[in-house]
Amino acid sequence: MPTAYSFACQKARIVFFASVLLLTACGQKPTPQMGGMKVPVSVVTVEPTRTAILAELPGRVEAIKDAQIVARVTGIVTKVNFAQGSDVKQGQLLFTIDSAPYRATRDQAAAQLQQAQANVRSANLLAQRYSKLIKENAVSRQDYDNARATAGQAVAAVAAARAALESADINLSYTKVVSPIDGRTGKSLVTEGALVSASAGTQLATVQQIDRVYVDFTRSTTELAALRRALADGDLQQTGTNAAKAEVVLDDGSLFKQPGKVLFSGITVDPTTGQVNLRAVFPNPDQILLPGMYVRVQIEQGVDQKALLVPQQALQRTADGLTSLYVVKDGKVALTAVQVGPLVNGKSVIERGLKAGDVVVVEGFQKIRPGASVQAMPWKGGEPATAAKTPSPKPVTKG
Repeated sequence: MPTAYSFACQKARIVFFASVLLLTACGQKPTPQMGGMKVPVSVVTVEPTRTAILAELPGRVEAIKDAQIVARVTGIVTKVNFAQGSDVKQGQLLFTIDSAPYRATRDQAAAQLQQAQANVRSANLLAQRYSKLIKENAVSRQDYDNARATAGQAVAAVAAARAALESADINLSYTKVVSPIDGRTGKSLVTEGALVSASAGTQLATVQQIDRVYVDFTRSTTELAALRRALADGDLQQTGTNAAKAEVVLDDGSLFKQPGKVLFSGITVDPTTGQVNLRAVFPNPDQILLPGMYVRVQIEQGVDQKALLVPQQALQRTADGLTSLYVVKDGKVALTAVQVGPLVNGKSVIERGLKAGDVVVVEGFQKIRPGASVQAMPWKGGEPATAAKTPSPKPVTKG
């Protein structure tokens, strides 16, 4: 009797566990159905577009005129005649140097000129008198020649005295230090009472004209060679009159309002860097660009008639540092490696790996992997993908 009862209990337990396993298996059946759902993503269809190709290069701003104000005479600074950091005009007084010793030197030179002029008159009268006496043999030929030579020396002495007076006038004028250009001053490098030296070239201040500015930048010979090949192969077309146009990109990424033009491209390569020097000039009426400022310069180098552009946010960076895009093919996404070119108006030029008509995922990457089935919807140009597929117009306020 116990043996039959134990057998019945064991049979009941087997039936119970089998039922539990069956129910568990039935509960897992919906999983394949979840995996088959299509994930909504925002996409763009890539079409060939005529695009101006820009090169963006680092550069430095330089003043159009940069005048270093230095002492041209030695003396004590008696007055600083300008407000530091102010705008000044050409010829405006900036510094005054003690003029007393130079004024005395000038007066001495003027007196020496007067003395030399008096000597000329005396020597000329003597030479004229001797010219009459020599005809009567009243003076020797030697005395007559000496008188004429003395008159000539007196004339030369007048010229030397006049030159000395002019030099004294120049040195006296140098005690009034004026601005050589229109521009804006920096800080005063000397104060009243400071001793400045002409021989040492003591710098007093700097005046810079920045209503127009230069931007100096460089470009590698490798980039220049690639550009020439692209133009020769027909991948790019020369832009003609716009080839010399340049624009400045500021630190915040915005474009400077005033376009400029490229003045020249150097014909000599720097042997230490392998770079070619270029210079552009820009109007700067609001004085936003300041000397020494780091900027980026965009120059238009050609036109690609069939450029393929994708929004920058569509680019995916892989762990090995390469760039790829999610491309929709037959309702599924595939990760495609691409070569990215320059940035144009917020979009990246795709040079290799993409062809016209490809559908590229722009938003909705979080829920997809290569091979996943997706529901492609047109990208709304900045609106999130969830907004495009949400039937209710009410915004979502809770995260």
